[in-house]
Amino acid sequence: MSIDFDEQDGVAVITINRPQKSNALDHAHYDALSQAWRRVRDDDGIRVAVITGAGERAFCAGADLKSFVGAPPSLAALMNTQQGQLLNRGLEVWKPVVAAVNGHCLGGGMTLLLATDLRVCVPTATFGLTEVQRGVFPANGGTQRVAQQLPHAIAMEMLLLGDAFDADAASRWGLVNRVVPREELLPAAMSYARRLAANAPLAVQAAKELALRSRDADLATGLRLEQLFLRLLQDSADVAEGTQAFAERRAPKFQGQ
Repeated sequence: MSIDFDEQDGVAVITINRPQKSNALDHAHYDALSQAWRRVRDDDGIRVAVITGAGERAFCAGADLKSFVGAPPSLAALMNTQQGQLLNRGLEVWKPVVAAVNGHCLGGGMTLLLATDLRVCVPTATFGLTEVQRGVFPANGGTQRVAQQLPHAIAMEMLLLGDAFDADAASRWGLVNRVVPREELLPAAMSYARRLAANAPLAVQAAKELALRSRDADLATGLRLEQLFLRLLQDSADVAEGTQAFAERRAPKFQGQ
């Protein structure tokens, strides 16, 4: 069992390392992935996360059905809503997350993708919310985020038919930012990550939180939250550094303070 975690220069790279099972997730992998996301959330030295899969076949094929079919959680476990939180299940991680999709992105892999911010994939990547073809539906945000992020007709086709689609369709629908050759996949994701890490971390996190919360707030509330967040940041050391760096025509060195 392995969810690999590497961190350097403020960028954490999380790799689902189970290529022999198409990087499908059983209970142990879900627990380890939850720990990785909490580490990203809680470590102030980490500014950005990149999520990818090991091997060339799959980014993540979702839940390992053999470990879940016929083994529903107890009602007591169902009521423990904060246990084993994941990025796509509702864990609040305001640091930006970049997905590097190296292959099949299906089921729970797709719901994971929908919870990321910037997305790069290879030309041979395939995508799909295939759960209805197995007797269930895409939980962990699948029914929620796909309707928020894609046009209604496309979202309903994905949800209700469960058919897979290719990288060209993903790009055309705006599901991914870039489609790149396989050898350029991780460099492209890391390029995004380094650029994100170079920006003021408090401002980046505030911008992400405000954008996501706008889905559930009316415009007046969103505008007011913007005012409050901006006022807080105006007293930050990062704003002073950004202003000084601009005046001195140099790259700023933000500390997240």
